Amino acid sequence: MTKYLLGVDIGGTTIKLGIISETGDILDKWEITTQTGEQSDRIPHDIWASLMEHLEANNIDQYDCLGIGAGAPGFVVADTGDIAQAVNLGWMDFPLGDILHDLSGLPVYIENDANIAALGENWLGSGGLAENLVMITLGTGVGGGIIVSGKIVSGTNGMAGEIGHMTMDVHGVKCNCGRNGCLETIASATGIARIAQEHVEKHPESVLTPLYEKKGRLTAKDVFDAVKEKDQVAQDIVNRVMDTLGLAISNITTIVNPYKIIVGGGVSKAGQALLEPLELAFKRYALPRIVEGSTFEIAKLGNDAGIIGGAYLVKQHQS
Repeated sequence: MTKYLLGVDIGGTTIKLGIISETGDILDKWEITTQTGEQSDRIPHDIWASLMEHLEANNIDQYDCLGIGAGAPGFVVADTGDIAQAVNLGWMDFPLGDILHDLSGLPVYIENDANIAALGENWLGSGGLAENLVMITLGTGVGGGIIVSGKIVSGTNGMAGEIGHMTMDVHGVKCNCGRNGCLETIASATGIARIAQEHVEKHPESVLTPLYEKKGRLTAKDVFDAVKEKDQVAQDIVNRVMDTLGLAISNITTIVNPYKIIVGGGVSKAGQALLEPLELAFKRYALPRIVEGSTFEIAKLGNDAGIIGGAYLVKQHQS
């Protein structure tokens, strides 16, 4: 009898859902709108109603599904399936796992969304089922997932892998978390844009300067596009950011000693313009033996990483 895995990736504006085979084939995938504010308690009901609709459309009985694996933003207690806090959704001690289980009658497994993405990339993306892996996601913020001996490291209360909140500059700018100099303030898309805007005011010769004067702002993509045009100011910005990120990764790998280091998120679309200075910085700071055992990769799965990771979370619990 064919069995199926249900993957869910809860975001602040949309929820991605998928029906996936045990071998990783995506049979169906779609999105629904995330209810926020006073309606956020309806999210698990919306998820199950949408899953049922698509299961019926695909002629799949719900009891041929091995379970639901879901990634959620914020602080997740994986052991209980509770969301300790998800600011964007207005959740505090929200029993997401229990509600989904009561609605579906299926086993439900919940993890942090960055951890879910790491599982997905390791199963069907750039990870190649590495036993030990670190994934860094560079987007509006900086997220991370750590896999050791094939399992996600969640920690005592779900806080393991919060790579974006490693302190890299005690005198740095204030982070959204309230502390100063977190990696996220430097290596995120918003951090890169902030640093670029500081630089252009001092360097009128850069191609970024007229762009900034025209738009009134800069993006991380603008910076990497300028690197491709051989703009030295842009290259200096990227080198500075990648030096800090390389140092952070070297510290993580000293503890974890991973085989694969995967870089994902919107900023990773810069490809080699990001990887080359990052690897150089990593080699400067990491122990030589750790460097020898590690390989950098750009994430491959894009927006599907979450639903694939959710499905794999279910699959892992079958063995």
